[in-house]
Amino acid sequence: MLLPRLRVTEADGDSWDDPSEEQLGVLVDGLSADRRFLVVERHDRPSAWQHFIQAYREDDGTFRVEFREGGPEAHFEARTPDADQVRLVVTAWAFDLPGWRERLPWQLWQASENPQEG
Repeated sequence: MLLPRLRVTEADGDSWDDPSEEQLGVLVDGLSADRRFLVVERHDRPSAWQHFIQAYREDDGTFRVEFREGGPEAHFEARTPDADQVRLVVTAWAFDLPGWRERLPWQLWQASENPQEG
């Protein structure tokens, strides 16, 4: 069975395979206090399960964006209050568009700040 190139999964478990750029943008724009995060996985890379980008909406309305392109040494995060930047970065990453890395101030991911960790 072939995997889709992209899979988007929301906090409630709903998922979409190979969304269009427009559909992905709508999903990112829908992040809210009730729909906190989404994850976009790339399955067309070596180590397919190690390539993703995710966006998480914080309580204060700002966003944390993380991407990983390989092992733990290639896992980065950035924060922004700008929902438009989040949409642009997530969709550009997913569709291999240039310039997404320059849009946010990336830092190496810190496990202690992961909102999914208890």
